[in-house]
Amino acid sequence: MRALRVAGWLLCFLVVLCSDGRAQETPASGTKVILLGTGTPNPDPERAGPATAIVVNGSVYLVDCGPGIVRRAAAAGLKMPDLKRVFITHLHSDHTAGFSDLIFTPWVLERVAPLEAYGPPGLKKMAEHILAAYSEDIEMRIKGFEGANPTGYKVNSHEIQPGVVYQDANVTVKAFRVPHGSWKHAFGYRFETKDRTIVISGDTTFTRDMIEQARGADLLIHEVYCEAGWAGRSAKWKKYHASFHTASRDLARIAAEAKPKLLVLYHVLLWGQSEARLLKEIQEIYKGPMAVGKDLQVF
Repeated sequence: MRALRVAGWLLCFLVVLCSDGRAQETPASGTKVILLGTGTPNPDPERAGPATAIVVNGSVYLVDCGPGIVRRAAAAGLKMPDLKRVFITHLHSDHTAGFSDLIFTPWVLERVAPLEAYGPPGLKKMAEHILAAYSEDIEMRIKGFEGANPTGYKVNSHEIQPGVVYQDANVTVKAFRVPHGSWKHAFGYRFETKDRTIVISGDTTFTRDMIEQARGADLLIHEVYCEAGWAGRSAKWKKYHASFHTASRDLARIAAEAKPKLLVLYHVLLWGQSEARLLKEIQEIYKGPMAVGKDLQVF
């Protein structure tokens, strides 16, 4: 009986996952990571655009805002007024197409605080143009019968450089440069909380900086492409993907040296190959624990 009571008590604090990865119960304190979107520019209905929520003691910190982010956040049980901080890795459309949704929908649903957005140079211009495009909507919602608050749609854009870009009682967020083809500014992020360290790659090729940032991390969330699938691509696309993204065996080299407690794959490009084939390629070099991330999985 005592064992049963202990087991029941533990269940109150553990994340219980359904077969599809959705959380049924989540802890009220500490750090959890929710994969809101694990997709690529390809419109896969099962995978929203790249977006991750790091929830620390109830506070939400978003990384990237691919298409579908707000609805995935709702499916994850996140409250709209809590969606008020986002860290953007780079300005590719698949990582930012949900930016306008993140600006306006939580505001329509009673967010009062402006959105605090952190990201590379160009972010401020992007936010300004979105607000200009929706100027009539903003005016109607504030001055019309809806009577929306006059602050929650605003965006405070913070254009960042490598180093600590954010800090509060819950978390320290460090940005570091990653090589992403011809982009001048692309970043990965390292989140340090009292109980966990989480590293998110964004889009990148192999870089030793990733090894140093992820060394000993509790969770490394990293993009990847399957080399067997890549081999069947045209010469043009082979060159593109080799310059902008991380091959499976290169990721294996990163993970084998960094030794994260768990490697989670997202932004996965298979090109007709199976997840099993991708995992086999990585396991030739990296023998540690890993998982192919699914939307709404909780770690």
